[in-house]
Order: sequence, then structure tokens, then C-alpha cells
Amino acid sequence: MSTKKITDIFSRLIGGGDREGAWLVVGLGNPGDGYAATRHNVGFRALDRISESTGIPIQKSKFKSLIGEGRYANNKLVLIKPQTFMNLSGDAVRQALGFYKAETERMIVIYDDVDIDLGKIRLRPFGGAGSHNGMRSIADYIGEEGKFPRIRVGIGRQPQAMELRDYVLTRFKPDEEELVKAAINNAAAAALDIIRYGVERAMNNNNPKKR
Repeated sequence: MSTKKITDIFSRLIGGGDREGAWLVVGLGNPGDGYAATRHNVGFRALDRISESTGIPIQKSKFKSLIGEGRYANNKLVLIKPQTFMNLSGDAVRQALGFYKAETERMIVIYDDVDIDLGKIRLRPFGGAGSHNGMRSIADYIGEEGKFPRIRVGIGRQPQAMELRDYVLTRFKPDEEELVKAAINNAAAAALDIIRYGVERAMNNNNPKKR
């Protein structure tokens, strides 16, 4: 056996060496304490949960984002919280993709969705941006052809008398918070499932079963 093969095997056993390059996990939200507890920021909160479970701190300032770099399941893992404000999230995402030379298929985006019941999550391997301005920005910057897994966290539909842009900046009511925390935990676990097992198995494990 060649020295190179021995080195490669040893590297894999100790967790060194990426199998296929970095995985990027992006949580969408708005920077600043004033936005931290709003419905629009569940993506940031899911990234914080992933940071806790993997031990990867999110504290470096790069690519107009706060990022954390580490390893998970024998892969380089980069956690990204864009600091551009929601409507310009794509600028930060484009810079990170370019720097890490990552394929879009190895980027997971976690964000809020008003069309999903409060406390529920949905995984999809790709899809459109819908009414979400952060996702529209990503599509604008990387192209509509860019396909990547996404995890939508349900925040419930806005009241009829309220504009969407106002609703997503409201805070959760005390009686909603328990559901939201569970959904955030589930979204974080689903993202890690995608990295470990692939999108299809993660969808089977985490999406609600059809009755």
C-alpha cells in the first residue's frame, strides 16, 4: 500500500480530510438585538442551536456574515449568519460559496415560512423563493438554477389585517414560544441529518408523514 493511501486512510479515521468539500449551513435573519426574538429570525436561532450541538462557535466576521468553522461527520462545516439584513442575504451567501468553492447542493438554508403552521418544519431538496425576501435575494445573487436543500420553519400565517412585512417582525407570544423552540431544535437536527445521511433520508426522518 502506498504512503499516500495510508495517509488518506489515517486522515479519514481521525476525522481529517473532507470527503467532498465543505458543507455550508445558512440561517437567515436580521442582525441586532432588536430583531433577535422576531419571527423572521428563526433561521439565526437554528444556527445557534447547531452551534451548541456541534461545539462550533459562530464568532468570526467574514463575507458580511458571522461564521463558525469546524468539523461534523467527517466534513468541514461552515455555519453562516448573514449580517446584511434579510433583503440582501444573497450577497453574503454568494461570497461564502465562492470562497469555499462549495457546490450549491452542499448548502442548506434555514428560514421562516408563513405558509407552514407554527412549530412545524419542512425539508425540500430545492424549490422557489416564494414570498421570502431573503430567499429571493439568494436566487438573485446565485441564479435561479442554483439548487440547494432548504429547511422552512413555520411561524404561522399573519392576521388578515396585518401586512406580511410587519408580521414577520413581531415577536412570538409567550404561549407560542414552546412550539417555536421545538421547531428550531428540529430544524437544527434536520440540517445535521442532511449532512450525515443525505437529503432523501433526512426528509423521511423529519418531514411530517402524510396520512
